[in-house]
Amino acid sequence: MEFNRLYAFLTALKTNNNKAWFDENKAEYQELRRFWIDFVASLLTRIKEKHPELNSLEPNKCIFRINKDIRFSKDKSPYKTNFGMQINFLQKKDLFCGYYLHIEPKNTFVAGGMYMPPSNALSAIRQEIDYNSEEFTAILNQKELIDMFGSLQGDKLVKAPKGYDSDHPLIELLKHKSFILQKPFPEKATKNTKAFQVELNAAFDQIDPLLAFLLNAVEDMK
Repeated sequence: MEFNRLYAFLTALKTNNNKAWFDENKAEYQELRRFWIDFVASLLTRIKEKHPELNSLEPNKCIFRINKDIRFSKDKSPYKTNFGMQINFLQKKDLFCGYYLHIEPKNTFVAGGMYMPPSNALSAIRQEIDYNSEEFTAILNQKELIDMFGSLQGDKLVKAPKGYDSDHPLIELLKHKSFILQKPFPEKATKNTKAFQVELNAAFDQIDPLLAFLLNAVEDMK
């Protein structure tokens, strides 16, 4: 039931994205934020069982503020119209590799991988793909992964990256500037909170081999 309340709040916020409305409904937001922190905490419990290196990570450090940074944006509406969770295995602001969960009316999804790494990390990943092509393609060709996520997503170069021939057998993978797996969820999938957590945990399990490959590629940058 809480996700229904969350969707209703975010829908209303999208229509009334101003401080006066938000202040009037702040008690509802605070209740939903507590629910969100508890939900993320439940996810973290299982994630930490698999990844003890994240044991010190607290749920309130994984969620995003509702306030937008509007300093450099043409859209001056002050609030985000989604709730999000990010778990970064690298614990670095300029290098993300991990899980992401996005809750928004008609746009709920789970994702994982590496988003827009800086040039040195991107070069290291491309080299790892080139050197260990069989391992990388085996990860992406797993039937369970394909059934859940389809193919690798993320922005790509139009031409071959520097140092790689255009006829390289993995050139389309090497063109990637982000390495993302993403799965959408209909709102009805969140009606049963426990069942939704099970689906998310299954998605994280499928993302893990890609994360391991990417993290190994940037090992020296941790």
